[in-house]
Amino acid sequence: MLIKFLIAILLIFIALLQHRLWQGDGGIAQTQQYQRQLEALQKQLAIKQQRNEVLKAEVQDLRKGQEAIEEIARYDLGLIKKDETFFQVIE
Repeated sequence: MLIKFLIAILLIFIALLQHRLWQGDGGIAQTQQYQRQLEALQKQLAIKQQRNEVLKAEVQDLRKGQEAIEEIARYDLGLIKKDETFFQVIE
């Protein structure tokens, strides 16, 4: 009778530990959730770093001189200089 009681207590204790391992604070489920969040944040960071590199290059071009400003004006605003002919290609 005493052995059955001890076995029952041990089984309950093991079940509680398993529950805490899988579902409790710092458990496997929470660790996997944090891992997924970390991966998503790392992807966002990589995208933002790439965007920053593009912006840095654009800033450097703008600091270099008028050529970059003229290129942006031509592309974004449709700048046409005097004595230039504008051709629009429709595909």
